[in-house]
Amino acid sequence: MKKLLSLLLFFIVLNLQLNAQHQKVKHVVLIGCDGLGAYALPDADMPELKKLMLNGAWSLQARSVLPSSSAVNWASMLMGAGPTVTGYTEWDSKTPEIPSAVKGPYNIFPGIFGILKQQKAGERSAVIYNWGGIGYLFERAAVDIIVHNNQSGGDFFADTAAIIIKTQKPTLTFLHLSEPDGVGHNIGHGTEAYYEELKRVDRRIGRVVNAIKEAGIENETIIIVTSDHGGKGKGHGGKSLDEIQIPWIISGVGIKRGHKINDIIITYDTAATIAYILGLKTPQPWRGKAVTDAFK
Repeated sequence: MKKLLSLLLFFIVLNLQLNAQHQKVKHVVLIGCDGLGAYALPDADMPELKKLMLNGAWSLQARSVLPSSSAVNWASMLMGAGPTVTGYTEWDSKTPEIPSAVKGPYNIFPGIFGILKQQKAGERSAVIYNWGGIGYLFERAAVDIIVHNNQSGGDFFADTAAIIIKTQKPTLTFLHLSEPDGVGHNIGHGTEAYYEELKRVDRRIGRVVNAIKEAGIENETIIIVTSDHGGKGKGHGGKSLDEIQIPWIISGVGIKRGHKINDIIITYDTAATIAYILGLKTPQPWRGKAVTDAFK
């Protein structure tokens, strides 16, 4: 009986500690780098990203869903489930190729922005994206700030996200960067030009990190950096590890420091982790699980 009471007390204290940590988190910033293969990080000159790894938890063995292409995986990342459930099966899916298993109040498969607006109506969110295909994969009516301009380079989007974070302080911000995917297609994944582009991607990540500090919200923010897929040669969509293994990095309040995550991570776990952080109830059709090994 005493052992049972002690065990019960342990779980009560643990739950209170976790809730206390999560109550400190008021902001989540998700940075998605299109075409960033996990294979590239060990040799990449990316001090800002590696600083997040050093101060946070990370995996270089997270996996995309199949096929390892864009819309399929951005949908999975934001919707908490894979293509069989969401219905988004092609690289440029604008509408589901097979009917979504369910539709939410915003008339598409329920995603992280929709459940945030439903469950915490007063919280603000922002989506800043480069590739136009992103615009079909989230509940636009649920997002307060949307910025898209396919004529501008990557710096524009990082700078815009920085301004929004400093002036608006959204609860959830999603920044999509179209590189290094463009270089991967035009010149090749793993080439010298690809690694040069990663330096620019890293500087953009640094601008967002600095904006969080300048906004005075560093101690109440969690940053997640990940990708939709890697690549091989000048393409992706196949089943090689270079194509399906992606980085998954999380840093901020309540996150373990310098911790290599050994749990299996699939891209749809990203939405589930954000929901876990923000105290949101996940919809039944979601298949993602929060990456709890990353938390203290």
